[in-house]
Amino acid sequence: MRTSMLRRLATVATALGLTSAGFLGTGAAPAQAAISDCPSGYFCAWKTDNGTGTMYKTNVNTATLGAWDNTFRSVVNRTNKFVCLHEDANYGDSAAVYSSPPDPAGTEWGGPGTNSVSSLKFVPTERECVLPAYPEWYSSSTPPKVPGFGDLNSDTQSDVLVRDKAGRLWFLAGDGSGKLIGSGGWNAMNALTRHGDFSGDGREDVIAREGSTGKLWLYPSTGSATGALGSRVLIGSGGWNAMDKITAFGNLTSDNRSDLLAVEKSTGKLWLYPGNSTTSGIGARKLIGSGGWNAMNALAAPGDMNGDGWADLIAREGSTGKLWFYPGTSGGIGSRVLIGSGGWNVMASFLAVGDFNGDGRNDLATITNSGYVSPECRGVGCLVLYTGKGTGALNAGVPEDGNWWGLNGAF
Repeated sequence: MRTSMLRRLATVATALGLTSAGFLGTGAAPAQAAISDCPSGYFCAWKTDNGTGTMYKTNVNTATLGAWDNTFRSVVNRTNKFVCLHEDANYGDSAAVYSSPPDPAGTEWGGPGTNSVSSLKFVPTERECVLPAYPEWYSSSTPPKVPGFGDLNSDTQSDVLVRDKAGRLWFLAGDGSGKLIGSGGWNAMNALTRHGDFSGDGREDVIAREGSTGKLWLYPSTGSATGALGSRVLIGSGGWNAMDKITAFGNLTSDNRSDLLAVEKSTGKLWLYPGNSTTSGIGARKLIGSGGWNAMNALAAPGDMNGDGWADLIAREGSTGKLWFYPGTSGGIGSRVLIGSGGWNVMASFLAVGDFNGDGRNDLATITNSGYVSPECRGVGCLVLYTGKGTGALNAGVPEDGNWWGLNGAF
């Protein structure tokens, strides 16, 4: 499958090849005067290796380059978008595709990576040079026996939300499509989580922490088929930057409201924040883990994994890469059980996706980092699916897709 971008040498025969243009550092003489002629907000190119002579400039997508076809030798990108440099005309991807990163100041310039540029386009994120802004997500259309969990738009299918590197939020409904539900600004949030109803309307909601203020915001689901979110509500006025691994968990307090978990950075304590049964928000916190939780470098709340009616917790131990299952109890969690003996540190993130295969058992998905290797997929951005056994344990993972790279979070 896919080789990680930016590490591949482009060749004409490489399908969906994506590499970065070879930019030189600031002050590369003797072409400073000519390079500085490129106006702000434009992509510029020259037919010479040192950026002198007649200059080409544009700030719009260009399907064919006419007399400039296959002539770019030096380029600078003074826009705030990535410029995709296609060896094919009309933005084709049968040959190689190169990316020129945004550099509004115009401090870096260099070769385009190829002498065969035939078309170019401007995109918000690098992955959009060769792929949609969002990855494909598929889940079973068979109504699951465990309704609700992981279903943001109430269609009985497991859903996923992804944030791209431009700060947009996308809703993946389980049919391979993506809907834009946040047009920008989501990079201001340094923690995102969902699962469960915090607003009391029977729908799943989203919780986000604002990095600059430490405030905690609730974004209620509207129940729309598009996965749209309603107007946000402040549920934490500050101080939440002291907490790590904020995780919307499910209902542990028997009040039909979802609860929130968070690890206190300074102490390693695990706190439960119960959903407020009368207002949209959370109540007074309760200590459910007296320490040591800083040893866990990832938490996932996949819902009820063992069929006892309580939401459960999965945690990865950073030093060993082991995966632990913590069964939910009334108001807390029980004794842990080892469900992964090691190797789980090759996962960059965990997705609690509910019952994606429609067999009545909640499942787990992961997105890999550079350490992952399998016959089907390797490196960054492989989506690996683990079906639940109904006991808290997981079946062997199946690599499903290699195009979950170039994102800024999935949940």
